Amino acid sequence: MADRLSLNLESSLESLGEIEQAVTSFGAESGWPADLLFHVQLVLDELATNVINHGYGTSGHHFQIMIESKPQSVRVEVVDEARPFDPLKDAPQPTTDTSLEEREVGGLGVHIAKQLMDELEYRRENGKNRLTLVKNR
Repeated sequence: MADRLSLNLESSLESLGEIEQAVTSFGAESGWPADLLFHVQLVLDELATNVINHGYGTSGHHFQIMIESKPQSVRVEVVDEARPFDPLKDAPQPTTDTSLEEREVGGLGVHIAKQLMDELEYRRENGKNRLTLVKNR
């Protein structure tokens, strides 16, 4: 059983496909049920998109994703060197009480992570943003 996955990714939307493929393989090797795989993939897609589009805004940068699979939980860490940004405090609150037609596109990534994951922690350390997420099995 694989228990750790580490990805070093280019700050480009093309990296989203690489993340999906790597997490799918890792989840299968680690025996994840379908709902756990879906939650981790969705959250990583949203957070990686935020790092790429809002953290860096341009290509030519890198970020890391580390995943540790344990019998009781999955721990995910997203690390980037973009400007300091605590998504748990600084991300705008999404509008969820209006119809889909009235909402602006985007703005739900952090909200989705908060809803699907069991623990979230942000810290700025050595010039890097570190967002740690835990999903209990």
